[in-house]
Amino acid sequence: MDGLEQVTEHDVVHLRRCVELARRARDRGDHPFGSIVVSADGRVVEGMNTVVTGRDPTGHAETNVVRLAAAELDADELAASTLYTSTEPCAMCSGAIYWSGISRVVFALSESGLRDIVAEQEGVPTLSLPSREVFARGGRPVVVAGPADLPEAADVHAGFWV
Repeated sequence: MDGLEQVTEHDVVHLRRCVELARRARDRGDHPFGSIVVSADGRVVEGMNTVVTGRDPTGHAETNVVRLAAAELDADELAASTLYTSTEPCAMCSGAIYWSGISRVVFALSESGLRDIVAEQEGVPTLSLPSREVFARGGRPVVVAGPADLPEAADVHAGFWV
């Protein structure tokens, strides 16, 4: 399995919720990223970025939602779940997703698309390491779908990274 998959109309509904969460994170002063985990039976766990308000550089939306989902879902439920996110997971978040056992990831804005918006954060260059490359190094498949054609996923970043 090469980890490639198409974004479906059903996926887009969840991605739009992630962008709404990203907007809420931004509005409260955090970086504009939002994620959800959806279990096979339809339970939804939501997470937002808390890097600024939580004073935690690991408080990305994806790592936060993985922690929350792992507290609510057992290993089999996690393995059958999908993680949706407003922006492609970074290398750190991809690692957290991999270790959680979640087997499918869907994202809106690509890592390269984000890099076009923000080349560095507070003087630190962004990592140029797509999630598919991180997952490809693991010993189990993680199916990845994205980027999705959602202009609002880029729009939520407009003017933030200046």
